[in-house]
Amino acid sequence: MNGSVFTALDWGDVFFLGEAALRTVQISVIAIIVGSLLGVLLGWTLAAGGWLVRLSTSGVLDVFRSVPLLIQLILFDSFVAIAGYPMQAFWSGTIVLSVYCAALVAMVARAGIENVGRDMQRASRSLGMSYLQTMRHVVWPIGLRTVFPSWIGVSLSIVKDSALVSAIGYIELLRASQILNTKTQESFKIMLLVGLFYFLISYPISRWGDRLERRWKK
Repeated sequence: MNGSVFTALDWGDVFFLGEAALRTVQISVIAIIVGSLLGVLLGWTLAAGGWLVRLSTSGVLDVFRSVPLLIQLILFDSFVAIAGYPMQAFWSGTIVLSVYCAALVAMVARAGIENVGRDMQRASRSLGMSYLQTMRHVVWPIGLRTVFPSWIGVSLSIVKDSALVSAIGYIELLRASQILNTKTQESFKIMLLVGLFYFLISYPISRWGDRLERRWKK
């Protein structure tokens, strides 16, 4: 095959990867925010709900935590298309990533809530606090701080797992790298750039988490 079929990697290709990195950030941030809020609510349900509510909620979450994310993305995207409501890859990916994030955060939030002893909760109630006041001023501040590092881990995982959305056509970093590799056949340089972009996305999250955790310990 004639080597002229392929083109050399240029600055336009780097900017293309940069745009894909912004798409990765966009879908990751939305999924982390929505998934975390929903996950905290589900975690509270698991910790405070009745046995039937806990059993049913835990069963549903186990499905999302156990089935590979790639399969969830393909099944959901295919299902909405078959149902007559096709979505853009961005929205399909955002919904699935958000639910997946919620399933992971729910377990983290549950652990944080249960980490606050019953004695401490009863003490706050004996001081005249209502149940919601106890949750707001005692359980949430103490419990969620203890599991904050785990939440950072989940967030970083979502950033990396967002690469799987490329399977349904969303052009994020992984998909963009595949396109450029087909065009230039310079996979080593492309992967170095992709790795750098992922580092630039993930490192600030990790550092922010470390700084906030140190501040809480003072």
